[in-house]
Amino acid sequence: MRRRAGLLGARLRQRRTQRRVFQVGTVLCSLALAPSAWVWCAAGDRVGTVESAPAAPVAVVFGAGLYQGKPSPYLEHRLVAAVDLYREGKVQAILVTGDNGRVEYSEPDAMYEYLTRNGVPEDRVVRDYAGFDTWDSCTRARRIFGVDHAVLVSQDFHVRRALALCEAAGIRSYAVGVPELHDATWLYGGLREVAGAGKAAANAWLRPDPVFLGPREDGIPKALAEAAKQ
Repeated sequence: MRRRAGLLGARLRQRRTQRRVFQVGTVLCSLALAPSAWVWCAAGDRVGTVESAPAAPVAVVFGAGLYQGKPSPYLEHRLVAAVDLYREGKVQAILVTGDNGRVEYSEPDAMYEYLTRNGVPEDRVVRDYAGFDTWDSCTRARRIFGVDHAVLVSQDFHVRRALALCEAAGIRSYAVGVPELHDATWLYGGLREVAGAGKAAANAWLRPDPVFLGPREDGIPKALAEAAKQ
């Protein structure tokens, strides 16, 4: 009897331990996924296509890497969408924002060259050389370039986070989610968004200054003034 009682007690303790581990794991998973849920809820129904995008003064295109000095395939797809937005009269100016942390590496310059080579007038493309991450791009668009209403352009797995952050920075936004094949690069980008959502939630709450702030720039107001003349 004592042996049976001891075995029963051990089983009960084991079950209690398993239950506690499960409860702790559930709580941790919920905390880890909460920022992603916030990103999706913040974006709401304001993610669509070039065709469904409402008119806005500015399109904001986020950098996505270069290959031998040229836009990577993902970045090129974003730029194609931006060209379409301009050609269809959905936007009057385009702000390209990305990494120029090294002299030999400039996402904004490569983006500018692509857009102007594909029919967007030079005076309608403005470059932000200090968009080192999504929050920096959004807060600089608002604080440095004066953007308060925009269509955001990025891949479908990233654009909801961009929209949530730009809204937090004070930009009324709609997002064009560029579709991609669900290959290894897409999967990697989607997995990154889980961690990125946590950082995004912290940025939206704390609202830190970008890596580089600097003085206000008048590129966007000038581009819109040129558009108004036509």
